[in-house]
Amino acid sequence: MSAKHPFRLTPANLPSQPKKPDTLALGRMKAGVRNATEAEYEKLLETRRCIGEVLWYRFEGITLRIAKGVSYTPDFVVMLASGEIELHEVKGYWRDDARAKTRVAAEQFPFRILAITKPSRKKGAGFVYEEM
Repeated sequence: MSAKHPFRLTPANLPSQPKKPDTLALGRMKAGVRNATEAEYEKLLETRRCIGEVLWYRFEGITLRIAKGVSYTPDFVVMLASGEIELHEVKGYWRDDARAKTRVAAEQFPFRILAITKPSRKKGAGFVYEEM
């Protein structure tokens, strides 16, 4: 005697799969997508390019391998008018893990790496620069 169980799952009544989130863990954006602070900083880079201080820049234009299975992708690769290449890491605020990863990259590679933060509105406009 075989009775159908009323709660048995069949292809017709399977629950739908949840939609994948648009952002990654820890609030990270998808690769190639700028957050508001990065977009604002890119406007500053474009202004600097127009007046000749910057020759070229690229968002997430380079990835560095800093350890086995660990890579670092700075927000912007910037070529100054002098030909020097800088890596710019733009943050609204710094998490300890991001700061540590950036410092390791600065120790291992011959690039000038700048940590760029946007101060709170109380502290004023613009950006604050720190060499790593």
